[in-house]
Amino acid sequence: MAALEIPELRPEATRQTDSTPWRRQHTATALCTATAPQLGRNAPPLRVADSINLHPTLDNLDKAQLSSPPVPRVTRSLPSGRRASLGPRLGTRHDASVAFLAVFAASLHSMEAQVENAVEILFAPGSDRPLDQALKEQAFDFLNRLRADPQAWQPCINLFARSPRASDVVRMACLDVVNLAVHSQSLDADGLAYLKFALLQYVRQEYGSGPHPNLDSAAVQNKLTQTLTYFFAFHYHVGWQTFVDDFLQLARDSGSVPAVLIYLRILSSIHDEIADMLLTRESNDAKRNIELKDRLRANDMHKVADSWRLLLVRHADDDTIVDLVLKVIGKWVSWMDISLVVSRDMLCLLLPVVGRAGRGPGEDKVRDTAIDTLTEICGKKMRSADKLEMLSFLGLRDIVAQLIASRPLAELKGTPDYDTDLAEAVAKLVNTVMSDIVRALDDAQSNQDTRVAAKQHLDDFLPFLLRFFSDDYDEVCSTVIPALTDLLTFLRKLGRPPQDSAATLAPILDAIIRKMRYDDTSTWGNEAEQTDEAEFQELRRKLQNLQKTIAAIDQPLYVDMLSTLVANTFQTLESRGSAMDWRDLDLALHEMYLFGELALPNQGPGSKNQPSTEASERLVVMMQKMVGSGIADFAHPAILLQYMEICVRYCAIFESYPDSIPQVLEKFVRLVHHDHVRIKTRSWYLFHRFVKHLRARVGNVAETVIRSIGDLLPIKAEVPGDDADDDDMSSDESDHSADALFTSQLYLFEAIGCISSTDSTAPDQQALYARSVMDPLFRDMEVHLARAEAGDAQAVLQIHHIVMALGTLAHGYSDWAPGSASGHHPPPHRAVSDEFSRAAEAILIALNQLNSSAEIRTACRSSFSKLLGVLGSAVLPQLPQWIEGLLSQSSSKDEMAMFLRLLDQVVFGFKGEIYEVLNMLLTPLLQRIFAGLGEPIAGTDDEIQLAELRREYLSFLQVILNNGLDGALISEANQAFFEPMISSIIELAATLEGNIGPSRLAFALMGRISAIWGGADVAGAATQNQEAAAGGTPSPMIPGFDRFMVDRFHAVCWDVMRNPGFRPWQDAQTKQVLTEIASLQQIVYGKTGDMLVEELRRGVFPELGVDGEEYVRWLGGADKRGFSSYLQGLLSGRQ
Repeated sequence: MAALEIPELRPEATRQTDSTPWRRQHTATALCTATAPQLGRNAPPLRVADSINLHPTLDNLDKAQLSSPPVPRVTRSLPSGRRASLGPRLGTRHDASVAFLAVFAASLHSMEAQVENAVEILFAPGSDRPLDQALKEQAFDFLNRLRADPQAWQPCINLFARSPRASDVVRMACLDVVNLAVHSQSLDADGLAYLKFALLQYVRQEYGSGPHPNLDSAAVQNKLTQTLTYFFAFHYHVGWQTFVDDFLQLARDSGSVPAVLIYLRILSSIHDEIADMLLTRESNDAKRNIELKDRLRANDMHKVADSWRLLLVRHADDDTIVDLVLKVIGKWVSWMDISLVVSRDMLCLLLPVVGRAGRGPGEDKVRDTAIDTLTEICGKKMRSADKLEMLSFLGLRDIVAQLIASRPLAELKGTPDYDTDLAEAVAKLVNTVMSDIVRALDDAQSNQDTRVAAKQHLDDFLPFLLRFFSDDYDEVCSTVIPALTDLLTFLRKLGRPPQDSAATLAPILDAIIRKMRYDDTSTWGNEAEQTDEAEFQELRRKLQNLQKTIAAIDQPLYVDMLSTLVANTFQTLESRGSAMDWRDLDLALHEMYLFGELALPNQGPGSKNQPSTEASERLVVMMQKMVGSGIADFAHPAILLQYMEICVRYCAIFESYPDSIPQVLEKFVRLVHHDHVRIKTRSWYLFHRFVKHLRARVGNVAETVIRSIGDLLPIKAEVPGDDADDDDMSSDESDHSADALFTSQLYLFEAIGCISSTDSTAPDQQALYARSVMDPLFRDMEVHLARAEAGDAQAVLQIHHIVMALGTLAHGYSDWAPGSASGHHPPPHRAVSDEFSRAAEAILIALNQLNSSAEIRTACRSSFSKLLGVLGSAVLPQLPQWIEGLLSQSSSKDEMAMFLRLLDQVVFGFKGEIYEVLNMLLTPLLQRIFAGLGEPIAGTDDEIQLAELRREYLSFLQVILNNGLDGALISEANQAFFEPMISSIIELAATLEGNIGPSRLAFALMGRISAIWGGADVAGAATQNQEAAAGGTPSPMIPGFDRFMVDRFHAVCWDVMRNPGFRPWQDAQTKQVLTEIASLQQIVYGKTGDMLVEELRRGVFPELGVDGEEYVRWLGGADKRGFSSYLQGLLSGRQ
């Protein structure tokens, strides 16, 4: 490879010296410009063969420092006569022209060499040496400037067609530059004519008749096809109207296979460029494409269709050509006259390929392509009547029947040699045809004859559809699901079951049910086959939707068929026992699991989602048969898991039939000990769900249950290793980590809490059961606490797990929330509360000693929220300790926000008892909160957490005010923090950027404060029916608070409204802030009257340029939203 001439790549070098080739070009250009009038007076206009753009401007050359020379180097491309006349004709004008051409030719050769060298350097194997990197950067810069030059196509087309050839990467880079020139439509008429001539001549020489020892590589052919396609797209209408004729003639007359293939590739690429419906295009491109298709249809479409027939006849034994012809037909048929394809001549060529066989074992790609082509033909959009007529003309029913009966699909079905590609291709054809048939039936414009014909076609093709729907391979089945969905949707729209419902729907439902079954080669619970399992479950979800549609069409048929399936399965189980195939049992249980959508309220597709009485009765029978069948003793884990899932889903039935509960509960207790990894953790969750729902029915069985599952309760924390899987996308069922195992173990603790706190269990017994579970946890905590304090990671995690278990056990005893109605689960008895007070004390000890651990604080906060339900008001004396521990110096803003949310619940729930505690803890609590609000922001996460803390802080103050506890905010114990608290509220109100939500809350809070401490109204709407009138003397509860409201609350309102970024007419959230501001203004006016009006007249009214009467009228009215709209109008008028 020749060395790249660095000075010519660097514009700095070109500017420093006049000895560079580009300076010599400028000289030649000047000479050429001087002689131009002589050339133009007597000579005829120059044509492509003679010259291209002989007079480039100096500006163009200077602009990029690399513009290609104006005369292209053409040797074999030019006709010999023209080449012979070129020299004399120019030579007679001026002797300088000879020197000009010599210099120009040398410059052109130099330009091509530079392009080649630059590409070779850029794509050479990489090197870390600075010199090589610098060279690559120069080459990259050179090529970028080359691409930007409108004349760069000239040396590039020469370099592409040069003999001997450049490397493929160089030639493709050259074509890329040519593509840009064509695509940008920057070529003038002469350049366009020459480029067309050069490309066509190249294709004729390289792909035409004769031997092809050095045929272009596939990559170069693809790039060349792209270039020719761009030429067609932009110049078929003007510039190359004979485009189709030129390449068709080459393919037809040359007898060359490469010529045929390049012609077909061009046709395929033309479709992709102008007719592919999957691509989105700009409106101008779409308009251009429509015009191109219209011009093709008018001028060349019949020629193209004739060429397909010719090539199929001439090259019938060449599978490559036949395959490509068929693919092109499949693409073009969607936008051409269908009669050019659906004709006797074409079908005589196409159908033998569709039905061909015997070309060796295995798949036949060309046959599959022929079927795909037939599918595209059948899928062409047309009137329903015409479509049905075309299906009859094609004899499609017989074609599909013969394909289904062929050896690859019939004899080899169920064997490893079964041709799934063929099955999928024919299934796609059937799917397309069935969708069109249904569309004809559903077409409001179809007449009776069309509907009759469509019904006949439906009867013909429904067995074909069910054949492929029932195929063993899911990908084949999935291919026809869209058509089956269309059919069922159409039948559902009729509003009544079809007359031949049994004949139409029964086989469809039967096929759906059979397809729900695991195939005979599948396994369950195999970690190595998780992908296959996921795909099968996805297929089941699609099938479930089809079943639901059938249930909506003909519910009695659905109920009868599923009831029969389940009953027959349990009968078979009774007779065969453990010898029965687990897949059949799984199918029946799966259908039973789905059946409840009809039997349960708000589940099924019926009218107003009301449960079906008949379906409910059948479900009860199914459940009784399942419980009594002994299926819970079946060995296969999939069946055991299904059994538990069904019992939990339909546990409401056990409320009406409680006699079955002890038997089922006994099975659950046994199954929670199952060693299969997928059953183990899932069964713990299902056991918890079952006993939680039926806690009122299970009776006093806690002692038995605790003794039976006691071996599952010991906690063994495992610290995740460095290589632990941190994939958050893994499903719960596939996550078998130690952390997931503990999460499931917590369900056992909650289940024990549920089963120990039933109405039939005495309070002292409930306390005893709680003690029996918690005492081992206390001892374990005591053992690990010292190690955890010393920094042992495993001990810290163990303490975390113990704390979580204690809280979860408490939640099982009572999910009552403070302040809520007692409902079904009132607060527990004092004896139980006393036991859990011990748990709270133990947790507080751990929190105090391990306060620096975030995960310990998280566990303690979680347990605190759950202990509220069992402790009730007994938690209040401990509240300062909880605040001390959970709002430590190490606590993040996120932790503070979450704990404030919990305190909202405590204040609301115990508002009658919490005043003294709140009064005592408020100052230290506000100290922690202000510290958190004042921490510096270090990133986006901090900004989010700060916004959340601001919201929760303001909400906490609102809860205090709304529950009559405002005295704690102004008590003697908290007076020191009153001013900082008010200032923080005002500051949050004034801060808008990234703080719209808290700002709105702050203004609402100021309104509430003003209403409580501002005293009686002396003005405004509230005084209209009273003797008092505007101008009365304010009487705030706190001396001087009237002036405080005007100076501080009123002032911040206008601080915000003067903010240039405050535009409530543009943003809904900002508009909400303005609504709160308007409300606050009216409240302050009501409390202060003339004091506020005088302040407005001194500052606001002059600033707004209004007399203030209308403002005061709105201010004193009762319409808050109207006042807000008035303020918005004032503000928008000032912008």
